[in-house]
Amino acid sequence: MTDPLIKHAREHWISRYTVNGVLTSDFLDVTHSIERWEDWCAAWSARALVHETLGREALAAGQHLSAGEHLNRAATYYHFAKYLFVQDMAQHRAAHAKAVECLTLALPHLVPPGERVLIPYEGRQLAGVLRFPAGVRRPPVVLMTMGLDSTKEELGTFETTFLERGMAILAFDGPGQGEAEYDFPIRADYEAVTGEAIDWLERRSDIDASRIGIWGISLGGYYAPRSAAFEKRLKACIANCGPWNFAAHWDELPSLTRAAFRVRSHSSSDGEARERAGMLCLDGVAKRIECPLFVIAAGLDRLCPPEDARRLASEARGPVELVVIEDGNHVAHNRPYRYRPQSADWMARQLGARA
Repeated sequence: MTDPLIKHAREHWISRYTVNGVLTSDFLDVTHSIERWEDWCAAWSARALVHETLGREALAAGQHLSAGEHLNRAATYYHFAKYLFVQDMAQHRAAHAKAVECLTLALPHLVPPGERVLIPYEGRQLAGVLRFPAGVRRPPVVLMTMGLDSTKEELGTFETTFLERGMAILAFDGPGQGEAEYDFPIRADYEAVTGEAIDWLERRSDIDASRIGIWGISLGGYYAPRSAAFEKRLKACIANCGPWNFAAHWDELPSLTRAAFRVRSHSSSDGEARERAGMLCLDGVAKRIECPLFVIAAGLDRLCPPEDARRLASEARGPVELVVIEDGNHVAHNRPYRYRPQSADWMARQLGARA
């Protein structure tokens, strides 16, 4: 009998995986080759190794463009191997380490290339990816804040949308995410994190730090507007399917999501996790957002209902554009053409980007 968690993954995750770089045939092959959730990480890691091997062979042959493509895909697959897989942290950490390794190898060979960067944060560092649009001197930059179990290794296709429109991107693993998840728990006052990233950008001469926007998906759709409310150096904000109060629908969240939040928030129990989730709330916060705001809602969103996005749009004080994708699932991964180019065009206008 197939594990209900595997059935859930087959039914609900295909659009997210494929829109972010997983080949449809690989998704179908891997998800139909296993029947138990316990085998998820190993199966995806095995498929990731196929692409990693191709990438390393291409590197050895001096075929750098191919190497970048293969290794970037391998990083994405290793990331998805450990996606919401928190019951076996040894497997999780091994897959995560491979994701970081493959992306680091891929970055110099992407088009445009990327740079692994380390941002000082509370005596340690946050790892990120910085990429510049081709042919643009001192471009504006978009901070990319991802969701509960997203990492910088997942964002390549999102990055391209901004890069092609003349904006640099800084995608970084914040507290509770990716390389930072082991040392730093999820925190509600995300402007403290964003502020450190902006401070770091302001010390660079190759970025126009007077033109910084922020973009966030899922839980990042809370982090981004929260940051915009308090960090006035941000000139524009995109919030895609974020929660108003992450604890409000706690009991309806999938069990894997609740478990991942418990681990990422460093909570000792489900009850403590619920309490910390309640701190991720925009009550009294949204009204402080004064910069231009682009809000995306998905009518079929099972994690962050569209009412949350509508409330954010209605309470923000600055100019707001709201896009509701009635047949969209969470983050509208199944309808990327309905918001990805539109929101990137909007951000380019706000930041005065030139492709």
